[in-house]
Amino acid sequence: MAKRGPDDCLEILLALPEGRRWLIDRPSVIKGVTAYMVHSFDSTALLFAVPLIIHRSLLEEIPLDGRGAAGAVAMIIEQVKQEAPSDPGLGPLIGRGTRFPHHVAYVTEPFTVVSSPAALASDLWHADRRNYADRDGIHLLLHGAVPCPQEFSHDEVESVRETLARLCEEVTAIVCSVPARELETAWIGTLDQQLLREALPSLGLVSFVGDESRLARHYTRYRPFFRTAGPREDVNIPFTCPGELEPAEVELPASNRTVTGLGIRKSEVFAVAGSNAQGKTTFLDGILAGMDNHAAGDGREQVVTVHGLHTAEATTSLMTGADISMFFSALPPGINGTPRAASGMGSGSMNMASQVQRAIERGAPLLIIDEDRAAPNLLVRSCLQTGEITPLSEILARDRGKMGRPLSSLLHAPLIRWSHRPIGSWSSTGTLPQPLTGNRSGRRWPNRWKRWQTI
Repeated sequence: MAKRGPDDCLEILLALPEGRRWLIDRPSVIKGVTAYMVHSFDSTALLFAVPLIIHRSLLEEIPLDGRGAAGAVAMIIEQVKQEAPSDPGLGPLIGRGTRFPHHVAYVTEPFTVVSSPAALASDLWHADRRNYADRDGIHLLLHGAVPCPQEFSHDEVESVRETLARLCEEVTAIVCSVPARELETAWIGTLDQQLLREALPSLGLVSFVGDESRLARHYTRYRPFFRTAGPREDVNIPFTCPGELEPAEVELPASNRTVTGLGIRKSEVFAVAGSNAQGKTTFLDGILAGMDNHAAGDGREQVVTVHGLHTAEATTSLMTGADISMFFSALPPGINGTPRAASGMGSGSMNMASQVQRAIERGAPLLIIDEDRAAPNLLVRSCLQTGEITPLSEILARDRGKMGRPLSSLLHAPLIRWSHRPIGSWSSTGTLPQPLTGNRSGRRWPNRWKRWQTI
């Protein structure tokens, strides 16, 4: 008789009979992808994945635009995660009983991004194309670990089956216990962001940052990227749009609420300046994260940005036919071709120039440039620069039409120094505004904002 192993456990798992309110989502089974049972690296645990359908029709309970359903699914998943440490039946989600339970800690890592056009945090459990709601019910892809049987005897395999069957029951119980009113609130919150993003162009905006938004992030082992990181809890000053910047007032389409905040306009150049650790990069990161939909409590629920945003950074990489003619009238030694089709190992400024022009050619609605990651000599002219290079500051001052009519630019200093009029100030640290010159008196500098329209 052939020796039994993890594959036998998987077949038994996939053959589980339908429960009272759940069943294995067999049409979604892709062995090795959405359904597997494999040894851990040290063979002390079995890592598993199994797709599940839970018979709760959210689309009938909450007869709203289906584009907000991800918010309800995200709330359900987070509820399961929160109860996993204290519910014995949910033990497999946290690897309870295994030698190294932290190896599956990513399964229950909190996640406050509801949906995104980017493939974010693919290793975490969150609402996505495998965790969603439709007319059949709520589809969830369960991951985790159970202790590995020593001999895979009949009794040991049966124990694994019972453990995972109980997991399905416990997950179902939690899913069905979340009040519809709370799910509807999460649904509407996601729908508000989705519909506002679609409405921004008609409002003449490319991004909106609502008052009271909290943009500072807390990074963890499993969420080291600003778009996936959760809210910072120690120091996280709420954003307030300075009155001098003419706060925008928008209506949230799903909840019919009216909120105020900062609107980044079409064809606008918007610059932010300040001292170190004042939140300038945090602000720009928040604008970029506005392309995603966020759950309540993330702090960025009212930060909404149209899709298609581009960034430009100084990187050293190989260029192949890159157009840098807007900035370079001649190529330096070692670069082949012409300014309209340059090839070779480009410098940071050349690659950044290529990225800016690519954004313009593709009709990007918004371009973000962060000084910390930019090439300074492409932003402002230095005393050693030749006439063969035209920095961005001079293009914006003298020939803004090159930047493209619909393109908005969001800049992190030093371009602010030649802006023709200051508009307002706001401090991300919560300290009082101060002038840009004079005695600091022990306080931190505030951020300075300037905006002007392109021609």
